[in-house]
Amino acid sequence: MNHKIVIRPETPADAAAISDVTVAAFATLEISQHTEQFVIEALRAAGALTLSLVAELDGRVVGHIAFSPVGMQDGTPDWFGLGPVSVLPELQRQGIGKALIFEGLARLQELGAKGCCLVGHPEYYRQFGFENPQGLAHEGVPPEVFFVRSFDGHVPQGMASFHEAFMTSGPAA
Repeated sequence: MNHKIVIRPETPADAAAISDVTVAAFATLEISQHTEQFVIEALRAAGALTLSLVAELDGRVVGHIAFSPVGMQDGTPDWFGLGPVSVLPELQRQGIGKALIFEGLARLQELGAKGCCLVGHPEYYRQFGFENPQGLAHEGVPPEVFFVRSFDGHVPQGMASFHEAFMTSGPAA
């Protein structure tokens, strides 16, 4: 890729482009319920989009990553969930998603986060320091696709609970 990718916080004007990128990125994924764009909208509406970054190429939004608070059964504070992360299909496998994840994790740490968790592809997220945790789970999620990355060495125990927006199945009423 010859053009420079700019990663920046989302603005209100980016909402439609973020939705379009998210729909396109997940359109052919068989494991997707195709509700990711609605999850982002619900997180935004609930004020639970702690960190939302876009990747811009030549002034056009081509990628997006969201981080939102995660509740821990043992009461450990300041943990966040990564996801969804999206890149336009024609620009995937060119480092945009990686750049969004690395930048997002760095900014999350600057905000004082203690750690981050996600549900994702087992081979992909290890490169960012994510591991399958011992003693921490997410209900209904197979352990091999649930990952954490602790920023302070402590991994919470029990169950992790993502924001209720992740249960969204359609557009806000």
